[in-house]
Amino acid sequence: MEPGRFCSTARVVIVAGKGGVGKTTVTAALAVMAARAGLSVLIVEVEGKSGLAAALGGSALGYEEAEVRQGIRARTLTPDDALLDYLNSHGLKRISKRLASSGALDVVATAVPGMKDILVLGKVKALDLERVADLIVIDAPAAGHAVSFLMSPRGLLDAVRVGPVRKQAADVIELLSDPGRCQVLLVTIPEETPVTELVETAFAIEDRVGVALGPVVVNGCYEPLDLDGGPDAESVQRDAERVGVFVSERETRDLVAAAAFRRARYEVQQEQADRLARELPLPQLRLPFLFSAEIGPAEVDRLADALAREVEALDGTGT
Repeated sequence: MEPGRFCSTARVVIVAGKGGVGKTTVTAALAVMAARAGLSVLIVEVEGKSGLAAALGGSALGYEEAEVRQGIRARTLTPDDALLDYLNSHGLKRISKRLASSGALDVVATAVPGMKDILVLGKVKALDLERVADLIVIDAPAAGHAVSFLMSPRGLLDAVRVGPVRKQAADVIELLSDPGRCQVLLVTIPEETPVTELVETAFAIEDRVGVALGPVVVNGCYEPLDLDGGPDAESVQRDAERVGVFVSERETRDLVAAAAFRRARYEVQQEQADRLARELPLPQLRLPFLFSAEIGPAEVDRLADALAREVEALDGTGT
């Protein structure tokens, strides 16, 4: 499948996953891939704590949109900002100023369970209707909060019978329930606990929220070592002599142990990725583990390249 077609499947993509699996990095890589395909992209970061700006080489994000790379704009979206925006757009600017100056915003936003989430999702819905970009990518909360985040509209629809809050909830549910407008892209790493949590999250999102799921991104995958069962001490020394490099006995032992560890980790990862495929029958997009202390624009470009190759390997049905 062409990356441009893949990124046009839905106008809003919500990227979610357990903390520490590289959700924000995948968000950045997806945005770069889409921009390379000629799409305009808006990234919305909803927690305000991610390293999204650093990954894309930009400065700290704020509520106002800022271009972080060619074809990619980004912003944060907090419940307080979304509430002020909502009040201003409905002719209540004076009230919004009083709320901001009095510190009562948090009281208003937490008066009804799920109200904070519906404020954020309502703004996302508005951005979609305004067609602010070809693709809106949401860097969503971690998996545990992601389910309640996406369920908040249905909870409010049951709790509130009339008024603007109910309409907002109904409009958001309409967005989330339309696979042509919204999909969830789940991210994991090939380890036991993250895979188990992702499977549980996927079924919860499908059964309780009704949002369409895209392919699963399996991040941080080791590539196989082509060592023909080795190396052993003799092969290390032989290779060292061939290239004219001295390798001590201790270094030889360390190299052999490192190769054995890498091979074992690769096998464990393969087992978990295979288990994920059995328990959750969705296409997998596998991204490589980057041996880098920090994730910046160069690393995001490498992941965008890898993501594009994985997408191109999908057939027209996304499998």
